[in-house]
Amino acid sequence: QVQLVESGGGLVQAGGSLSLSCAASGRTDSTYHMGWFRQAPGKERDFVAAISWSGTTLYYVDSVKGRFTISRDRTKNTVHLQMNSLKPEDTAVYYCAATGMFGGLKPFDAKYWGQGTQVTVSS
Repeated sequence: QVQLVESGGGLVQAGGSLSLSCAASGRTDSTYHMGWFRQAPGKERDFVAAISWSGTTLYYVDSVKGRFTISRDRTKNTVHLQMNSLKPEDTAVYYCAATGMFGGLKPFDAKYWGQGTQVTVSS
């Protein structure tokens, strides 16, 4: 089994920055691509960003391009999401996700999920 644990959420003013981290443990050899999703109150969980196993392929939802950056450290089994120029509409619970060994990157075929971390952006 694989466990994903997010950290780094919080409250920030519009225009500010936050950095999220996700640590993977357990059978991490069964994970492959990593990504982030978010779910705002009353809405569905939406894709935000993903990074390939090698770290060479990244992609983002259009609404965060140029503001968010995803990265990973395979030696530490971690993935990060640097969020800059935050907007109130970025407010959501952010979830870390991982594909299985043969899961697709685009669209992101999430198999494992973290519990989520709250990000609140005040106007």
